[in-house]
Amino acid sequence: MARNEERDLLRQTVAALVDKHATPEAVRVAMESERGYDESLWQLLCEQVGAAALVVPEELGGAGGELGDAAVVLEELGKALVPTPLLGTILAELALLAAQEPEAATLEQLAEGSAIGAVVFGDDYAVNGDIADVVIGARDGQLQRWTAFSAEPVATMDPTRRLGRITAEASTPIGADPGIADYAAILLAAEQIGTAARCLDLTVEYTKSRVQFGRPIGSFQALKHRMADLFVAVSAARAVVEDAIAEPSPTSAALARVVASEALSKVAGEAVQLHGGIAITWESDIQLYFKRAHGSSQLLGLPAQHLRRLQAEVL
Repeated sequence: MARNEERDLLRQTVAALVDKHATPEAVRVAMESERGYDESLWQLLCEQVGAAALVVPEELGGAGGELGDAAVVLEELGKALVPTPLLGTILAELALLAAQEPEAATLEQLAEGSAIGAVVFGDDYAVNGDIADVVIGARDGQLQRWTAFSAEPVATMDPTRRLGRITAEASTPIGADPGIADYAAILLAAEQIGTAARCLDLTVEYTKSRVQFGRPIGSFQALKHRMADLFVAVSAARAVVEDAIAEPSPTSAALARVVASEALSKVAGEAVQLHGGIAITWESDIQLYFKRAHGSSQLLGLPAQHLRRLQAEVL
């Protein structure tokens, strides 16, 4: 089977699981749970999809996939704001794989989903850091396995994404950092594209049903133009992210983060305006998309920092 066909099948499988097990009600239950995600859905993703095994070589207990495979899964999870520890776990795997002799037993645990991973990029905060079993520190071009650490949850704007503050107590070197922060930026950008696409779909559907002056507001020419502009923004950002997935580099990763963050923030902001006052009520899903947009834009370096990085390369 060709790689594209495999990814299409992977996307369909994840989408089916999300549709069945990650309804808006289920997402709310998951984000308010003790660990911040649906443990039964996580088990299904690991067992039926092999989500946590995608980037791990087959000889180390994984599926032998590529960065693009992980990006497909994160994009589908991003559509429904599904809280999972997948991003942190994949990043921890990529970091461990940078070693000359990777820790096979640890990678196998991460790949099967029985252990949760996290990577700390310089500021002691990490995605799902408060529940991580395997923690990697990435600083000054080097990777360290934190063999002993303490962790605590951090209150965030986005209730669908857990963050933790982790303090290293003992560590051991892994080796040179191959660019884990770039992989993180690309994977997060892929997730943001999924979130933006679904938020736009929800907004389009709402404008078709919300009636003012005796007609659906989606029929007004000005709103049609706004919907078209948002669609173009998401499509253009998707193309940039796909290029970064195909050829990861510091430049492509920075560009992906900038355009994906801008697209998601733009769509979420317009979604709030077009839904009106209901969008900021707890019952509305739009407020969660809005919070995800702003929470994601603060992760792994602000878009402005990535933009300065790009400008420095051009000038």
